[in-house]
Amino acid sequence: MILVTGGTGLVGSHLLFKLVSNNATVRAIYRRAHKLESVKKVFSYYTNDVDALYNKIEWITANINDIPTLEFAFKDITHVYHCAAFISFEPNRYLDLRKINIEGTANIVNLCISNQIKKLCYVSSIAAIGHEPNPNTVITEETEWNPELDHSVYAITKYGAEMEVWRGTQEGIDAVIVNPGIILGPGFWKGGGSSSLFRQIHKGMSYYTKGISAYVDVLDVIESMTQLMASSITNERFIVIAENLSFQDFQKKAAQQLGVEPAKKEATSFLLSIAWRVDWFNHKLFGKRRKLSKQLVASITSNTIYGNSKLKNALDFEFKATDQSISDVSSFYLDDLDLSDG
Repeated sequence: MILVTGGTGLVGSHLLFKLVSNNATVRAIYRRAHKLESVKKVFSYYTNDVDALYNKIEWITANINDIPTLEFAFKDITHVYHCAAFISFEPNRYLDLRKINIEGTANIVNLCISNQIKKLCYVSSIAAIGHEPNPNTVITEETEWNPELDHSVYAITKYGAEMEVWRGTQEGIDAVIVNPGIILGPGFWKGGGSSSLFRQIHKGMSYYTKGISAYVDVLDVIESMTQLMASSITNERFIVIAENLSFQDFQKKAAQQLGVEPAKKEATSFLLSIAWRVDWFNHKLFGKRRKLSKQLVASITSNTIYGNSKLKNALDFEFKATDQSISDVSSFYLDDLDLSDG
């Protein structure tokens, strides 16, 4: 039996659809019942037999920081996909990020060891990959993490979570780690994840940045995960990205597909340096939620080029073109918008 953590998220819900479509025996954990509707919504994008497929999943209420419920969830499990994570770039949320991303992953790894599971797949992020001082140098799985750099709190905790997985491999667990870029997929328009970018662009954005990052379709992330789990490959990490693209170009392409005007003004590094300081001040003085941080500004203005040759060579993998991903997700968003209007 396969266990999926984070089954109500973007990656987890798409993974569940693929697994049950292939008649796998699956158990998934969730924390909040209302989130289960998000899974059904994702299923509806790809099939008319939503209930039939959804009902194949054995759902268990559990928290990755609650050992007793996790122990019950691990009964008779042979393979684990650990997709659960807390995504935030707010510096004041570091302890929450650490609790879920690092301590929660340590709990999953420990139970994998004690239950002698056959293989673990952990969904990390390119945020946990090292950086190159030269922006023209391609970042690969071998690029070293420099702890002296000013990393975001999210990156620090995803890197820490990877260290827990590597610890597990030293204690007898076979594992693979995937490091996706910005994941493009439908169904989570109002959350804080990548899907909400399409909603923000449709509503109208005033500014763009010229920083470069990497993008990948959610279906490619799922396909790479399942292929790696079915392969003889163990104890390796893989960058999972289709294309490196500037935030300006991404926004233009998405705006075109959504039928809206793209942002016209550049948010320069100088302007953003003022903005994150104002954001910090508003948080300290008025308790407002952080929207911008020094590290996030560095991320959206820097040129980072990631390589995907390791995965392509290992699995003979071909990625969906980013233009097609943007088109597909935009269509899903507009369809959902029409339904909500109706």
